[in-house]
Amino acid sequence: MSTKQHLRLAVIPGDGTGPEVTAEAIKVLGAVAKLEGFTFTTTPFDWGGERYLKTGETLPPGGAQELRKYDAVFLGAVGHPDVKPGVLEKGLLLELRFQLDQYVNLRPVKLYPGVETPLAGKGPKDIDFVVVRENTEDMYAGIGGFLKKGTPDEVATQTAVYTRKGCERIIRWAFEYTRRRNSPKKRLTLVAKTNVLTYGHDLWWRTYQDVAKEYPDIEADYNHVDACCMWMVKNPEHYDVIVTTNMFGDIITDLGAMIQGGLGVAAGGNINPDPGGVSMYEPMGGSAPKYTGQNVINPIAAIGAMGMLLEHSGQPAAGARVLKAIMAVTGTKMKSQSAGKMGHGTREIGDLVVEAL
Repeated sequence: MSTKQHLRLAVIPGDGTGPEVTAEAIKVLGAVAKLEGFTFTTTPFDWGGERYLKTGETLPPGGAQELRKYDAVFLGAVGHPDVKPGVLEKGLLLELRFQLDQYVNLRPVKLYPGVETPLAGKGPKDIDFVVVRENTEDMYAGIGGFLKKGTPDEVATQTAVYTRKGCERIIRWAFEYTRRRNSPKKRLTLVAKTNVLTYGHDLWWRTYQDVAKEYPDIEADYNHVDACCMWMVKNPEHYDVIVTTNMFGDIITDLGAMIQGGLGVAAGGNINPDPGGVSMYEPMGGSAPKYTGQNVINPIAAIGAMGMLLEHSGQPAAGARVLKAIMAVTGTKMKSQSAGKMGHGTREIGDLVVEAL
């Protein structure tokens, strides 16, 4: 990837504590930009719960088209106590993923120094893998409906959709990523359920076998999803990179977040890696409205998301520098990753990361 000396970023601070953690991520961005010698501009978008309550719009007409003008999008959080669950997630997040064709959901599962894991006897060297989740197909395609809704004879269908193109492009990207990641394991694990989902997951399996032939240097591994859940808890050190379907990826990445110390440290990217594609990076923790305005929410996940944005948007050295600074702060400066128990406030954690750069 070529280096970009000026980054144009769209910023959606969102709801609840989203604006607070976004401010810390941008503070760190400003500091690392000076150190690494690049410039950036940020353009805020007020999309989220407050705007929806005022206008009834989740994503304004032409909104996705507007984001195509930027190098990347940073999202704080969406979720508002006065908005029914699912409205913003489906109308804003999923809509952007589909319209911008962000077909790679990238979720590093990395235990930082000083962060507690619920897995007895496991440390940072054991929990360091990445989940590559297909992000535009499966149950999330929204195909289905009701028959005789609201009656005792009601029928509901939800159809999982898989295409050869969709499977092949995410599997190929995952093999390339495993090669670039340069871990000594060099192992890509397909997680599916081929013994039961004998149509869609057979397509995944056959596509995986075909693409694997082009990557003889990468070990092509396979787990059923239920086995993967067990092994992530028992032997997380087995994994290097996992590639999986949209639905299963949604589930196992939350399990991954817990073993890496919770949603306060988990960051992710919704990536369109094609030329001219626009990607969106976000902390995984949600809007946490009960902590709004108290300076107690953990910004580490948001700062990590900014590090990912830099890594994949033409400033990999800056991204690596941010990650290193995060690990210095979690390892030596923080009492806990839980809101209100960190030993420092939200803004102070941002300052500590800036110092550690």
